Amino acid sequence: MKAIILLFDSLNKRYLPPYGDVITQAPNFQRLAAHAVTFNNSYVGSMPCMPARRELHTGRYNFLHREWGPLEPFDDSMPELLKKAGVYTHLISDHLHYWEDGGGNYHNRYNSWEIVRGQEGDSWKGSVADPVIPEVLRVPQKQTGGGVSGLWRQDWVNRDYIREEADFPQTRVFNAGCEFIEKNHSQDNWLLQVETFDPHEPFYTTEAYLSLYDDLWDGPHYDWPRGKVEESAEAVEHIRCRYRALVSMCDRNLGRILDLMDSHDLWRDTLLIVGTDHGFLLGEHGWWAKNQMPYYNEVANNPLFIWDPRHARCAEQRDSLVQMIDWAPTLLEFFRQPIPADVQGQPLTPVLQDDTSVRDAALFGVFSGHVNVTDGRYVYMRAALPGRENDIANYTLMPIKMNTRFDVAELHALTLAPPFRFTRGVSTLRIPAKEKYKGINRTGHLLFDLYTDPQQLSPIKDDAIEARMIALLVRLLHESDAPAEQFVRLGLTG
Repeated sequence: MKAIILLFDSLNKRYLPPYGDVITQAPNFQRLAAHAVTFNNSYVGSMPCMPARRELHTGRYNFLHREWGPLEPFDDSMPELLKKAGVYTHLISDHLHYWEDGGGNYHNRYNSWEIVRGQEGDSWKGSVADPVIPEVLRVPQKQTGGGVSGLWRQDWVNRDYIREEADFPQTRVFNAGCEFIEKNHSQDNWLLQVETFDPHEPFYTTEAYLSLYDDLWDGPHYDWPRGKVEESAEAVEHIRCRYRALVSMCDRNLGRILDLMDSHDLWRDTLLIVGTDHGFLLGEHGWWAKNQMPYYNEVANNPLFIWDPRHARCAEQRDSLVQMIDWAPTLLEFFRQPIPADVQGQPLTPVLQDDTSVRDAALFGVFSGHVNVTDGRYVYMRAALPGRENDIANYTLMPIKMNTRFDVAELHALTLAPPFRFTRGVSTLRIPAKEKYKGINRTGHLLFDLYTDPQQLSPIKDDAIEARMIALLVRLLHESDAPAEQFVRLGLTG
């Protein structure tokens, strides 16, 4: 048996033809949907990138106990469990966060890995002189000292080396993925994980893909939106064209993998999972991206396609609630391996077979933000009490954040916390949180009925429904062994 994971980043399902889009040119996603099961209610768990990848490895929620960081010593890693069981595991990625402090031990869990450099502000090519940057509509980050700094500067340094389609990190990732399949298609017992940072911002691609869309923009260069929408309607439409162009590039590379599935008859014995870590707001609800706002469904309800040769279901849709925490147990079961007791996700076999549900509610959120729950019809977003947003702590044995270590002042405030159920009797460091996602709770509690308001434009007030969703939320917090302060900051009875 063999398995392939294709993981895109920031893929909004509302821009894909299988989910009803009629503008984006993505015939290979249509082709995939015709040969797989399409999931309509696949939700994020922990946001954003590396918290989601910890869930991919462990099958557990991350965001209740810790922000962005490495795998913990007590974590079971699905690829590592497979490796120890004799399944060869290989990772190919251009996701720059793997090479930072906060993601630095994920790729080591595989038998082998290939890294492709150059995405976004990856600290890749060196240039002492500032790069030449055209006039832009809006700089995506604050500048320091009047100069060009940070990711913004590095991205323009990198672009000097990324001109033709063959230069793009996404292309090189899929080149390596195709090479692995060509070399190993006749072998048995392997897992290949191919992941690209695209279509994450900045929306940089070639003219061949940009020309697929009628973009009437004649203003300054603009391909990297952030924060609140302050731009004109024309600028918003320009960004959406650029996003669609990058999705079309992703579609082209998806097609290369599907071609190899066809030519080597891998459909016969190969599990294929195609999905994303989270979606992306493209001006909806007055926001760009995915961090500083409530997690509307453009971010939280994501595309997912699965082909399982054991069931051979194709061109079918499923409405059951699923999450990324389900990927690890699905893969472990596929390779006939035991599922650790700490795993919260479920193998998706019942859903794939006949849409039999594996959960009645799904929890999702980001460290220091709303804690959200959905039952598939209603989405309830529970905000922290005023002034309590950051009254939480990191519980970790790996005192590392996104791209840095915890500083000494933060470590002076740490205490030793009792073990959680999933830490195998090991105490953790409790490090009080600094302000992380400032203001994300300012909207207060929100309740949406997705049946009557699928765009989540009008929150509802219904005490009975809210009480039921709160009960689901509290139950899932207990099942996740959430820290006591989560209940306090959310104003819930534990």
